[in-house]
Amino acid sequence: MDKHWWQEAVVYQVYPRSFQDSNDDGIGDLEGVRQRLDYIKKLGADVIWLNPIYRSPNDDNGYDISNYESIMPDFGTMADFDKLLEDAHAKGLKIVMDLVVNHTSDEHHWFMESRKSRDNAYRDYYIWQDPVDGHAPNDWQSSFSGSAWQFDETTGQYYLHLFSKKQPDLNWRNTKVRKSIYDMMTWWLDKGIDGFRMDVINLISKTKDFAPSAAHPVPRRPANGPHVHEYLQEMNKQVLSKYDIMTVGETPSVHPKDALQYAGFNTHELDMVFQFEHMGIDSDKELGKWRPQPWQLSQLKAIMSKWQTELNGQAWNSLYWNNHDQPRVVSRFGNDTPEFRERSAKMLGAVLHFQQGTPYIYQGEEIGMTNVASFNSIEDYRDIETLNAYRELVEEKKVLTHPEMMAAIHHSSRDNARTPMQWDNSVNAGFAPEGVDPWIAVNANFDTVNVKAALADPNSVFYFYQKMNELRKQYPIITYGDYTLLAPEDEQTWTYTRQLDGQTLKLTANFTKEAVTGDEAAALPDSQLILSNYDDDQGKQLRAYEVKVYLTK
Repeated sequence: MDKHWWQEAVVYQVYPRSFQDSNDDGIGDLEGVRQRLDYIKKLGADVIWLNPIYRSPNDDNGYDISNYESIMPDFGTMADFDKLLEDAHAKGLKIVMDLVVNHTSDEHHWFMESRKSRDNAYRDYYIWQDPVDGHAPNDWQSSFSGSAWQFDETTGQYYLHLFSKKQPDLNWRNTKVRKSIYDMMTWWLDKGIDGFRMDVINLISKTKDFAPSAAHPVPRRPANGPHVHEYLQEMNKQVLSKYDIMTVGETPSVHPKDALQYAGFNTHELDMVFQFEHMGIDSDKELGKWRPQPWQLSQLKAIMSKWQTELNGQAWNSLYWNNHDQPRVVSRFGNDTPEFRERSAKMLGAVLHFQQGTPYIYQGEEIGMTNVASFNSIEDYRDIETLNAYRELVEEKKVLTHPEMMAAIHHSSRDNARTPMQWDNSVNAGFAPEGVDPWIAVNANFDTVNVKAALADPNSVFYFYQKMNELRKQYPIITYGDYTLLAPEDEQTWTYTRQLDGQTLKLTANFTKEAVTGDEAAALPDSQLILSNYDDDQGKQLRAYEVKVYLTK
């Protein structure tokens, strides 16, 4: 295995709209990110992944792009971006951009031309289909509720949108589309950015025949389509291979065997993928995350361990608990009560970061930010997925009652991750000045959960994450060691070992608030305790949410 810088890096994800407002309009911006570079550097991160900052009507918070080579005015100007990139590089930080090329905005020049007529030069940039028996070509559903097909009166055809109707899907079969995308990627890389996180990249290849039949059933979800690997290998050859960069693909509906193709060391596609198996363990089979279900630790361990062992030596894992689309992990898999929030946040961080792969920290995770229990009305939410789901499931289909849906939203909404970064205990948590209304309200617990308090406390979650990042650079076994799960059926603890060049690392963690005792919690022979979220070691006992990491000398 050839070693690459991105394997040893730690990535910090910034959601610019919610990170830091620098011009008092209630919206985070690029200058705000620039002002906080020293904070990210202090944490020990190496790479900043920026969620989309391109020009956009903002139907889906920037994932509906109207101009790939222009900055959304809410976030500033291209000069602001250039300054951010320059300062980040000067501090030894790399910048990875979000690449959104499964779809554009319906306000992108390409689509505005495409919908004008059936013979427009841009018509084939998107996926247009005739009605079938007076309705949509098939029963594909949008990820944001309703049909994935939108009828357009001007030309009497449907266009495909796997997300919002303002996010028409691009037609990757068109060589001009692919060339336009590769040219755009090259433009950004020549600017000096350090890579791409690729949004739903395994959805770009669709079937050629959309109408279902007995002889030709159409898959319910167009993931991992017929030409996706051909397109990614072409992208790699024409663009990615020419730069020393990092790439990670967001790939829903993949399993390890798929990842071995997408991110195999010798497949010439991507460097790693984001998989979602572990993100689905608390979802209902029918309503998904809108009917949360109890989850089992044995299932979580089985999924994560499967990815560790099946990719080992052949492909590279991405390690994440949180991102802009997921609820806060301390509220989801930990315990966000005042008594246990910090302890369980540290435990969850260690369980993740000591596995093999590149770890991703989502803004606020490093101080133990929680879900938003203080949003009591649907009007408090801004996320299109959440609002559409409420309208469909409560108002239209009446599948869920208002209280049931609000409980699900409190648990699962993407807005749990999108509330403003909590910098201090002043008005608006230091995100925006007093008298300015943030684009979405601040979590009510900002008075105690904030960066200022974390930096003042040597035992805070922040310094625990900082220590993990230091250890990662100190011990190659954390990055490259082989992973072995112990006691897979245990529903209270997660214990695993890592091995490299005769050295062994052992992590053991308690996922409950009850003390547990067992041989798995004991130290390795001739080892030292290199990290724990308690001040002492009780040997074979693990206290509430305790985690211990041992390393042989």
